Amino acid sequence: MGGISDKVYRNMFAEIGISQEEIDRRLKEIVQTFFYGSEEERIYHPVGEDMGYLMDTGNYDARTEGMSYGMMMCVQLDMKEEFDRIWKWSKTYMFMTEGWSEGYFAWSCGIDGTKNADGAAPDGEEFYAMALFFASHRWGDGEGIFNYSQQAREILRACLHKGENGRQGHPMWNRENRQILFVPGVDYTDPSYHLPHFYELFALWADEEDRAFWKEAAAASREYLAKACHPVTGLNAEYAEFDGSPMSRPIPWTSDRHDWFFSDAYRTAANIGLDYEWFGVDVGQRAAAERIQKFLIEDCRNDSYHIYELDGSIAGESALHPFAITATTAQASLAVLPENGGELAREWVERFWNMPLRTGERRYYDNCLYIFAFLALSGNYRIW
Repeated sequence: MGGISDKVYRNMFAEIGISQEEIDRRLKEIVQTFFYGSEEERIYHPVGEDMGYLMDTGNYDARTEGMSYGMMMCVQLDMKEEFDRIWKWSKTYMFMTEGWSEGYFAWSCGIDGTKNADGAAPDGEEFYAMALFFASHRWGDGEGIFNYSQQAREILRACLHKGENGRQGHPMWNRENRQILFVPGVDYTDPSYHLPHFYELFALWADEEDRAFWKEAAAASREYLAKACHPVTGLNAEYAEFDGSPMSRPIPWTSDRHDWFFSDAYRTAANIGLDYEWFGVDVGQRAAAERIQKFLIEDCRNDSYHIYELDGSIAGESALHPFAITATTAQASLAVLPENGGELAREWVERFWNMPLRTGERRYYDNCLYIFAFLALSGNYRIW
């Protein structure tokens, strides 16, 4: 890839014959529905004169996952007012100023702002930081919490240096193997949290002392994803060990399984696609995009996604977030080489184009990933 400012982004919708006018119209409709549709459609809720939140409609709360996703959507779409509202709500209600989680954001809050937890989820922090850097570059830094680049660096500083120099708590990355943790203090990871395309940019814009770490983290994550995705199906587990194998050890706070291809895991293929689109680096992880598209295509055609073991055997009868599977697997097309599966990739893009937004109480997760896929496949998910 050349210079960041010279990057040309693929428009895969145009590649399958859809006009730019139709793409622009559809994107506008999607954004309007997601942010300002009816109560049965929208995810975003303005609060007062200067705040707002995104609601997980299946759990009736606000999560750092969705809040940081919303900020990334807004900076990509040039929606500064909504970006600032979401960020202010996050800093007002979710940010923690003392104790073991000082410097992090509570991963879940009630829609009234009451914290449901005093722990953090690292995927929220990494999306917050990336969205803030992009906002700084697109709109310029402001004052206080709207000094976007300063806020981003503070987040990343906490992520790497908690527990040092008498500071309580644990970092969000394993400093030895450079891998992101599922939550601070544990000894395993979540493959869908690995965002090497973000770490490449953190290596340019984070605190100078940490830039080498982020460059190494980008390389480590690509190598990790190549190991974590099944060599035949391309599927990955929700939680995994540092060697890429599924994490099946007991977890203190839940008896649920997380060693199969289920909700969190869907995001990994999309991340591989966007990373390859942005940086074009392949150390073996790109092939997972081709494998997962081949494995899932018949179920996509039959509208019958399941819960899967990593080898492809059926572990449960119906997926909780089928729209998310189509969206993320279509976004993986950005990493599929034409000679290795170009026609299949085009079919995934076309099937995604023909799929509407999800409705109903489970729409939050699916429609967040839907918007990211639409932005990526239309050439509108960009480095700012």
